[in-house]
This record gives sequence, C-alpha cells and structure tokens, in this order.
Amino acid sequence: MRTLESHVCGFWHSPTADGTVTHHAVTGVPVASVSSAGIDFSATTAYARDVGGPTLRSMSFHERAALLKAVGQLLLAEKESLYVLSTATGATRADSWIDIEGGAGVLLGYASKGRRELPNGTVLLEGEPEVLARDGSFLAAHVATSRLGVAVQVNA
Repeated sequence: MRTLESHVCGFWHSPTADGTVTHHAVTGVPVASVSSAGIDFSATTAYARDVGGPTLRSMSFHERAALLKAVGQLLLAEKESLYVLSTATGATRADSWIDIEGGAGVLLGYASKGRRELPNGTVLLEGEPEVLARDGSFLAAHVATSRLGVAVQVNA
C-alpha cells in the first residue's frame, strides 16, 4: 500500500500520522493511505504569498502558457499509468478518458490560447484607451494584472 505525499512549501511531505485508507473498488485491497497530518497550513499560506505568488507574477503570460503545456504533455506521457490507477476507483478506461486525456487536453488548449491571444508580458490591456478630456489630452486605459493573495481550489 502506498502512502500519498503532498507537495508543500517546495518539498514532498509525508504524513506524520496514519491516514485514511482507500481501497480498490473491485477487489477491496488497500490502495493508498491519505492524510494531511503534519502539514503546517499557516506555513503553506505564507509560502504561497512569499514565494509562489511572486514567482508566478514575475512570469509572462507566455511563460505561464509554456508551463501549462509542459504539465499537459507530462500527463499525456503518463496516461497509461494513470489509467491503471483509475481502475482502482472502479472506472473503465472509457470512464477515465475525460479526466485523464480530457484534462490534459484542457491544459494544452489553455496553453495554446495563452500563447496566441495574450501578450508576452505581465500586463493585459483591456479594450481601447478612453478619452477623458474634451481636447483629447487625457486618456485612460484599463489593465489587468496578477492579483495578490492566495487562492485555494478544492476539487471534490
């Protein structure tokens, strides 16, 4: 049985206590133990604010797109091992296709859009500049930039 690790604060973390055991949906054999025991969530949030966020914000849209492409390609390269793991949930290959190859395809699609549709910079100009002075001597433009803070996504 495998103990699942979490990538936290730049390192792989092994749980410090026994976790919840997951079982093969067909055979009932234990597959993995899952636990967040020992993860310092305050440190994780600080790492996201102090290291991850600044690193991501310093990257151009094209650099971010290249990362998405690399992850999508890695998932496709590992798809057969992911299909094997997926059978433990009771899913067929057809059931798993949308999650495995479909998910990788979404990453590759967003990577392509990012490269084609966004500038190779860190600021996105939204729309045309707006004239604010009657004589045209004062203009304003809307720009989109990376937000500060930490976002948490739970995919259940």
